[in-house]
Amino acid sequence: MQTMMREAVISFPMFGDFSVNPPASFRLFGHTFYLYGAIIALGFILGILYCARRSEKFAGISSDAFFDFVLWLIPTAIIGARLYYVLFRLDDYRAHPVDILKIWEGGLAIYGGILAGILLAVLWCRKKRIPFGALADISVYGLLIGQCVGRWGNFLNREAFGRETTAFCRMGLTLPGGETVYVHPTFLYESLWNLAGFLFLHFYFQKHRRRFDGEVLLLYIAWYGVGRAMIEGLRTDSLYIGGSGVRVSQLLAALSAVAAVVLLVIFLRRGHTPLYVETGKSAGKEGDDHDKA
Repeated sequence: MQTMMREAVISFPMFGDFSVNPPASFRLFGHTFYLYGAIIALGFILGILYCARRSEKFAGISSDAFFDFVLWLIPTAIIGARLYYVLFRLDDYRAHPVDILKIWEGGLAIYGGILAGILLAVLWCRKKRIPFGALADISVYGLLIGQCVGRWGNFLNREAFGRETTAFCRMGLTLPGGETVYVHPTFLYESLWNLAGFLFLHFYFQKHRRRFDGEVLLLYIAWYGVGRAMIEGLRTDSLYIGGSGVRVSQLLAALSAVAAVVLLVIFLRRGHTPLYVETGKSAGKEGDDHDKA
């Protein structure tokens, strides 16, 4: 069925008779490469370039130090995203464990990548003597860019869509046999939600100063959590907790959003605290004394 979906013609009735049939993969030197990976890589690159450009002025972290972090982040996030996905689908991989390595066929869970990235960031910041909140605040922008762009890999794969619907924004999938199924384009919902979050944070903090290291991170968690909790309820490919019928991502999104809002209120009531960028030290530049940062 998944193979048939990847050959489906995509249409959006709200645009009239317009339809597209983009390839999900291509062959080169006898091997099949999926465009899904290329789209995710593009999102990573754009996010990294944005963060590196703003990291020193925004968070007090030099671009060199940020690139050093990214070199560790990319493989860590991919491994975390894959392990998260596999852990909740162990029955599918027990018979063919070698398939766990076939990430080019899809199967990456964003929450696994985020959790692995956070763990790495905590350890890296401790080693570099940089406040975790400062690094997290600038990294959030790159994460939003990566998520916004990366969701279009799901579009090419004809995956991560929602249940059947008659909504005006529905997406049509016409299978090779001629049958057309209309579904919620949840990948598009999430991409637009992330774009809106990025634009809000970008322009808001162009005019307002951060009140504490970690403020942007908490705003992101609250924003993304609310959106993901709503969108996840429309999807048909969710990971579930055992046979409980509880969607893992939906529950995690809702709980994280609530926790972020509570922490925002607590920290804001404490008033302004010195930001890392205000200390006058730029992490990663030659001659800086990290032990005193």
